[in-house]
Amino acid sequence: MSTADRGTGTEEADADRPGRWIALTVLVLAVLLVAVDATVLGLATPYLTEDLEPTGTQLLWIGDVYSFVIAGLLVSMGSLGDRVGRKKLLLTGATAFGAISVLNAYANSAETMIAARALLGVAGATLMPSTLALIRNIFHDPRERSLAIGIWGAAASAGAAVGPVVGGFLLEHFWWGSVFLINLPVMAVLVVVGARLIPESKDPAPGPWDLPGVALSLVGVIGVVYAVKEAAAHGFGWGVVLSAVIGTAALVWFVRRQLRLPAPLIDVRLFHHRGFSGAVLADLLTILGLSGLVFFLSQFLQLVQGRGPLEAGLAELPAAAGSVVAGLLAGRAARRFSVRAVVSGGLAAVGAALAAVTLIGQETAYPPIGAVMLVVGVGAGFAFTVTADVILSSVPKEQAGAASGVSETAYELGAALGIALLGSIVTGVYQGFPTPAGVPPDTTAAAHESLGGAVEAAGTLPAAQADPLLAAAQTAFTDGLRAAAGIGAAVLLATAVAAWFLLRGQRLEEGAEHP
Repeated sequence: MSTADRGTGTEEADADRPGRWIALTVLVLAVLLVAVDATVLGLATPYLTEDLEPTGTQLLWIGDVYSFVIAGLLVSMGSLGDRVGRKKLLLTGATAFGAISVLNAYANSAETMIAARALLGVAGATLMPSTLALIRNIFHDPRERSLAIGIWGAAASAGAAVGPVVGGFLLEHFWWGSVFLINLPVMAVLVVVGARLIPESKDPAPGPWDLPGVALSLVGVIGVVYAVKEAAAHGFGWGVVLSAVIGTAALVWFVRRQLRLPAPLIDVRLFHHRGFSGAVLADLLTILGLSGLVFFLSQFLQLVQGRGPLEAGLAELPAAAGSVVAGLLAGRAARRFSVRAVVSGGLAAVGAALAAVTLIGQETAYPPIGAVMLVVGVGAGFAFTVTADVILSSVPKEQAGAASGVSETAYELGAALGIALLGSIVTGVYQGFPTPAGVPPDTTAAAHESLGGAVEAAGTLPAAQADPLLAAAQTAFTDGLRAAAGIGAAVLLATAVAAWFLLRGQRLEEGAEHP
């Protein structure tokens, strides 16, 4: 038995108390905190557009900078939790998350909102890997851990359900900043109760935290993602090329540095394992499809079909409900059938649902849309839960924070790229719509920035010009949504096939760990 194993024996013995399930209920509050914040933004977008008047590019940054920053810091923060204590990092991050939510709520310009969302990403990066790493150390029976991970994933889906509904209610009765203030009571409960109930855990022999590696991973991820986003939106220019080169160079340097260090932020040799790499890829693309679809369907339901924010939030409930149920059943299904069958099937379901979106039109009734949302939720719930379990089980529990960071990086990167890539396609198609004769140039420019801008611009015009302008904008947005969904469907279906081969022979653990 290694020194590390002997050092964590007491922690495992403590974790076998019945109180571990109570501790899990506290951990899921952190998941709810992040999930609620991410999902309410889609509903608040029309109100943000009207109040802050962002350009189309700024609107995309408001939507995805949070995920960009989180993705760049998750592995580093997970590794920090392994060193200083996952409970300590979780409670500190939750406090910061609540405080910065106030800054988001009272932002008075698009630039301030982008900066506030970025800071919220820094705080959010401490939460998700801490919760998943604590689960890895609290539940050392693999079947219990699979169920705990399913509950953890279901909590994220529940947040996706609660966020739009509560957010829709708040938007109909208060100003848009109120959707960020709902983080405060959740944060307060998490900190007060978590301080008493969550057991501390950390690597007993962690080594120093690699600050240069932290900087390299942040620069690398943001540089590459920014380049992808800008290339999709505006084509390849010198700025895009420079960003891609800097980001790629930083990531290569990061990998080479981690290979040399005796105590790296993450053991990058894990990616040589076919099952680990396949799980990370499936994780990323599952969330890419889910997040992109939900983000833009929120705008479609409100600005094209004319639903109120609360109604739009309720309309998205099937996705969350399907994900909750699938997440709770995923571990059992993967053991009864196989990991690759469950993951590939989930990816194929998300791809098929995206393909169905290509048939949606402005007059489409709700039942087909609800069915699409349900299928997306079920597919994502199965795929995401099983891949998280595979990733977390691939490393010793002492490195659970860093492994959780990899899983969450894939999640957040998928969310960011889903909004950025699919959003760039939507925006590219949308901006080409013709405007009626006689519309002032400034109004035309505002209408072409975003659909929210078109709705606002139409309100300043006489009906003879406003109606055709709005109709053209809504048609163009719907066309863009269908185009993005078609491309997303092709990517997800191809990934389903790849996952079938990459995850061949991969199984979830059966026997319990012992100190």
